[in-house]
Amino acid sequence: MDRDKRLDTPITPKAIRRQRLSEMLVEALRERILIGDIQDGDPLVQETIAQQYEVSRVPVREALRQLEAQGLVSLRTHKGAVATSIKRETAIELLHLRVLLECDVLVHALPHFRESHRFAAEKTLDELENKQHDKSVSESRELNWQFYKCLYLPSSRLETLSIVHIIHMRTYHLTRVPFVECDRVHATYEKHRELLRLCGARSLAAIDYLRRDIHSILKSLR
Repeated sequence: MDRDKRLDTPITPKAIRRQRLSEMLVEALRERILIGDIQDGDPLVQETIAQQYEVSRVPVREALRQLEAQGLVSLRTHKGAVATSIKRETAIELLHLRVLLECDVLVHALPHFRESHRFAAEKTLDELENKQHDKSVSESRELNWQFYKCLYLPSSRLETLSIVHIIHMRTYHLTRVPFVECDRVHATYEKHRELLRLCGARSLAAIDYLRRDIHSILKSLR
């Protein structure tokens, strides 16, 4: 098939439905893994998942491949898929990358930080804090990322942000505090608000504050 003909090939409604189903399955299975409903090492049998969610095996297979790319599933030849947690060494490496990349992004973001960025970050943080009991892990993870994204967008370093986004998705469970631990949850939001305050003031102290916050997570893993 030549290039022009390939580009003219329409995307069928069936393909769109299959993509949407796989995306929904990714969210559902990812949340079950992150909250511990599916444990490390548990088998993920395509036929069983397809029956549970009343779909065919095709979107299940696609969802498992995406989860493998996110480090939450291991696909083994002749053995199928199993849930997998991030190894301690991998988690430490990813958090070190957070320090390097996010502090660098923040250096370039601060000079361009505007009131509109502060307002967007504060609005996201308010939503995350005010409705914490009603939100799923996936929703909380996405709002948490949106908060940081508001801080980093003024840097215009979009390629770096795409990498940071992936790291946040893979390490969120390391930073997430169950809402029943009220004191720790409150402390987490206070840290977010202090970081936002420093960014709003375009203070270079924000960089050191961010670095120390991520290092505190690293310390808990050692």
